[in-house]
Amino acid sequence: MLSRYISTCLFCVSVTAAPTLLAQRQTMPSYPDTRRDTSVVDDYHGTKVADPYRWLEDDNAAETKAWVVAQNEVTQAYLGGLGLRQNLRARYEELFDYPKLSSPSKVGDYYFFYKNDGLQNQAVIYRQRGLQGEPTVFIDPNAINAAGTTSIGLVGFSDSHKYVTVNRSDAGSDWSNFTIREVATGKELSDKLEWVKFSGAAWLGDEGFFYSRYPAPGEGAELSGNNQYHSVYFHRVGEPQANDRLIWEDRSRPEMYHFGGVTEDERYFVMSAAPGTDGYATYLLDLDAFRQNPGQAKPQLLFEGYKNKSNVVDHRDGRLLVLTDVDAPNYRLVSVDPAKPDKTHWKTVLPEREHLLEDVSTVGGGLTATYLERAANKVYRFNYDGSNERELELPGIGSVGGFGGERGDAETFYTLTSFVYPPTIFRYDLESGESTLFYETPLKFDPTDYVERQVTYTSRDGTPVSMFVVHKKGLAMDGQRPTYLYGYGGFNISLTPGFSASRMLLLERDGVFAMPNLRGGGEYGEAWHQGGMLSQKQNVFDDFIGAAEYLIAEGYTNPDRLGIAGGSNGGLLVGAAMTQRPELFAVAFPAVGVMDMLRYHEFTVGKGWIPEYGSSADSTMFPVLYAYSPLHQLKDGTDYPATLVTTADHDDRVVPAHSFKYAARLQAAHGGDAPVLIRIETNAGHGAGKPTAKVLDEQADMWAFFFENVK
Repeated sequence: MLSRYISTCLFCVSVTAAPTLLAQRQTMPSYPDTRRDTSVVDDYHGTKVADPYRWLEDDNAAETKAWVVAQNEVTQAYLGGLGLRQNLRARYEELFDYPKLSSPSKVGDYYFFYKNDGLQNQAVIYRQRGLQGEPTVFIDPNAINAAGTTSIGLVGFSDSHKYVTVNRSDAGSDWSNFTIREVATGKELSDKLEWVKFSGAAWLGDEGFFYSRYPAPGEGAELSGNNQYHSVYFHRVGEPQANDRLIWEDRSRPEMYHFGGVTEDERYFVMSAAPGTDGYATYLLDLDAFRQNPGQAKPQLLFEGYKNKSNVVDHRDGRLLVLTDVDAPNYRLVSVDPAKPDKTHWKTVLPEREHLLEDVSTVGGGLTATYLERAANKVYRFNYDGSNERELELPGIGSVGGFGGERGDAETFYTLTSFVYPPTIFRYDLESGESTLFYETPLKFDPTDYVERQVTYTSRDGTPVSMFVVHKKGLAMDGQRPTYLYGYGGFNISLTPGFSASRMLLLERDGVFAMPNLRGGGEYGEAWHQGGMLSQKQNVFDDFIGAAEYLIAEGYTNPDRLGIAGGSNGGLLVGAAMTQRPELFAVAFPAVGVMDMLRYHEFTVGKGWIPEYGSSADSTMFPVLYAYSPLHQLKDGTDYPATLVTTADHDDRVVPAHSFKYAARLQAAHGGDAPVLIRIETNAGHGAGKPTAKVLDEQADMWAFFFENVK
């Protein structure tokens, strides 16, 4: 199988009676003055669009920094005055204080895993020799940075397991530095690679690895400048980054992303070239030729882009195993001759089925196929040619991750989780087909007190949509339950059952959690994804609004007790839903959202989302984007839900300007008496790597705001 990288897996006391909500609510805050510049007007294909808060896009300007300070002062004064916040913070810390482990990854004689003892800001990376060995600390990010804002991950091991590439990110930024350590000793070499972004490390023997990076950004543009020329390099161990060999760049298309991995037999480097987040072309670099003449060997086109997604899983006996959606919206596995890559020569190994084929690995010399059936996982084992199907008997229903490893391994590990069960790790014996418990998370609440079910409702256009609903057993559905509706709906990303200690703060207080599988996601294959992208994006908002209407009609809640939440593309979802149906919701949490749909592609990596959203530069897509862009659809004098916008100063994926401009416009337009605030975290980014202390504070603020504003 292709080079795999270890990923961090991070993330309860007897249930007490729900505390009484405050009898007297906070009054609406007095918002800081935000300057409007009426001179800024853009012409989009003949339509004039004002952008009076354009100045907030400059995160380095003194005026913007002063605005951030003033907004945070108002927000923290309001949140600090919520009597329930302190109790929620204490309870959440109690719930969150449990050991969190990742599935172990076998590397030669060693096993590597991540562990957070409970309240550590960052997970510690451990190494142990054999399953019975004593774990020792390999890297502790908390010792490197006491503030907890440095996150560290292992992103690729060399073929002989001598070296490992280490990824370091600071303050939540997507920018990374790569270093190299010896696996056996933990010794760090002198190598240091900078300005890495969206990259693993694909090793070739022990001599070096392929990786992707951008040119160094200009001073002051590190967090908001337009990232261009994402290129692939080969780094040789012991040499300075300046000597790294350029493998691929596209000077004609600076917006392209390029990344890849090495097949397990080290026969090919497989590179993807993507204009954005949907669809890519695939190239092969012959590594025998590269070893002989690295200056002349170049990646050669295997599959054209960019309408489909074809992912090389492995190379064996002269043929490639490829997971593809070509002529198969739910994906299939095919065998491809690299010399004859046209689909007329493909051989089907695992045909398309009714349910989504989510992933295939070749651990243990066979195929492990993970399917998504109604947004929950099922796993099957096959021989390499697709014969001898047998279902892996999972210990429960939920989301499964893992099954990594090499062809010669006799074991693999996987993690199972659901809404009320924290991730539980199992060891799978590849010969006997038996799963045994490897690690069970100690709980401080009884999961049998809760029920998680899946329901189906009908969206505006008649499309059936599935939704997970979680609450206490026997909870009366009298239309009065405080309800938290969470969604995403985009980028082919599937929302499946997963545990959150924070969510227990809601469930313990007789609340309801609901998560629909909206169009735009990947839960039901590529057709489901395409049904919620580009000109079909309104379907996503309709599905989300339909979920709210279902929860009200079925007696779970009412508009005065219903909150909505989502992050990133989900922040866009919340922003669009609350502008289209403000009367339907009591509380809204748009987090790190894409709020300016006319200019999102002007910042950092935003141009990569054009295949998903379209661009305002396109005269056919401009009216579509303008019609739902949250920033532009706010109406003066409207009674909007109580809103807590959240973002961070080091978010260089969805830059904070989106949230800044949206919050400023919302405060000016709002005609009701519910608070509309923005919470701007410092030394944090889009979400990954956020230290535990910041997570605890943010979640306590959010839930205090929620309970204060559901009537």
